[in-house]
Amino acid sequence: MATESSTTEQPIQSSSQQQEQQPSILSTLLSATRPEDAITYITVSDPVIHADGMNKYTSYRVDCRPPPFDPTPLSQQNNDTSSTMPDLFLQNNQGQYSSVLRRYSDFLWLYERLHKQRAGAIVPPLPEKQAVSRFSPEFVEERRCALERFLRRVICHPELMDCEALGVFLRADDVTFQHAKNVSKSGGDKRGSAGNNIIGGDGGSFGGGDSMHSSAHLAGAGAFNLTPQKTAGIKKWFSEAKTTLSNDLVSSPDDDLFDEIERYIESLNIQMKRVSNQASGLVRKSKEIANGLFEFGLAFHQLGQSEGEVLGKKLQLVGSTADTLSGLSAQHADAEWKKLEEPFKDYLKMIHAVKLALGRRHDKRVSYTALLHEIQTREVNLHRLRMSPGREGQAYSTEMSIQRYQAAAEVAREDYAECSQRVLREVDRFKREKAEEMKMVVLEFITLEIELNRSMEKIWGELVPQLEEGSVAVGGGGSVDASSSVAAASSSAQQATMVNLPPMPATSQPTYSNIPVASDPMMESSIQYRDNNIVGMGM
Repeated sequence: MATESSTTEQPIQSSSQQQEQQPSILSTLLSATRPEDAITYITVSDPVIHADGMNKYTSYRVDCRPPPFDPTPLSQQNNDTSSTMPDLFLQNNQGQYSSVLRRYSDFLWLYERLHKQRAGAIVPPLPEKQAVSRFSPEFVEERRCALERFLRRVICHPELMDCEALGVFLRADDVTFQHAKNVSKSGGDKRGSAGNNIIGGDGGSFGGGDSMHSSAHLAGAGAFNLTPQKTAGIKKWFSEAKTTLSNDLVSSPDDDLFDEIERYIESLNIQMKRVSNQASGLVRKSKEIANGLFEFGLAFHQLGQSEGEVLGKKLQLVGSTADTLSGLSAQHADAEWKKLEEPFKDYLKMIHAVKLALGRRHDKRVSYTALLHEIQTREVNLHRLRMSPGREGQAYSTEMSIQRYQAAAEVAREDYAECSQRVLREVDRFKREKAEEMKMVVLEFITLEIELNRSMEKIWGELVPQLEEGSVAVGGGGSVDASSSVAAASSSAQQATMVNLPPMPATSQPTYSNIPVASDPMMESSIQYRDNNIVGMGM
């Protein structure tokens, strides 16, 4: 028997040990942090609302205080391969402390410049604009956190951490920063200026490849979002639009691969929208459960006030427990919104950023194709001019413009190839990092649900013994026994009823010697026999 008991207890002990080990496993899996969480030396703080006449805006203090560079890779310090990216930024910015004031439009400028200077990179999303209530304390704090997360993501981004625009944003004073913004608005890109110098002259229809890009262009719809600002820009826009309509784009060996990537991103976007909607519905239901528990507790409180001393106390105790669970459920709903709904929405924004990167590659492809088409057109025109006598001057001018276009086409081809390779690297990094982040989101959600169920089980478990014991604390620590109180109440009610009833008349029961006594009490109360002493009834 001893061996049987030991064998039967063994699985129970192992299962309890597994239950004890489960939280430690989850905590181990959740110990990994996101790459941007390690960039604590970049902060966005101290939002101040400025009112300059009709112009009202909010400024933020941006601090960059990189610590001394540690040659040990962060992957060895934190045992996390995803944390190796900030090393280059720290290595190139040792001891370069800075503190500047920036507003939301300045962050938007940085976002657009990153798209131009690193075409094909997946630029982290900015917080969206808001027309109403944008100066409320809640919205200002929410935007501050989002802007800080944006900057930290840019710094740990392998394609963006050494971008020239980032250094200008973090360290330039007000005058220098405003000058940089004016230069960028006038199309003063290095690559763009080279393009303008290459083409120039009568062939000025193809300026710098990024001279006209604006925030509207970042919608990813191609050349039709371009806003022509100059005559050269109008000619370039018209040529690229004609190339897009003809769909006669230059081909590359990676076209099939990019088509597969586009189909994957589109399918992922559809599925993630569905998951995000379900997550939002789950958070909404959690809030409804919290409100339902509150109403449930309130109803029990009111019911307890209308009942007697003992039962009323117990009902109010149930109501208080439901009220406690309501607050716990409300906190859980807020945690679900932060740990589940918001990450999925951010994931959708990152998918849109991937679409923008693919759109930038398409724009480079269209620009390169348009230049090739323009070269072919001018070569045909040159052949016609050479066949016409007396037009040697025009033929020479056309031949010079063809040479400039060929140089510009070579630059556009290099841009297109570089952008294509960058997109491939970025999509690979996106798949790798987002898989880890999705795992973290799911594990955090599971941990939240485990903690909620344990807390609710504990609260309900503490209530059950109080209801079963039949004692409820009253006044100064005394208790009332429910069983004795109920018995006393029932006896007193019975006595009161007996007093009010009239007395029963005394009747004599006849005795019978020849009839056996019934053993069943029910028979005694249901069978009645005639009295032999009654006159006229004798046999």
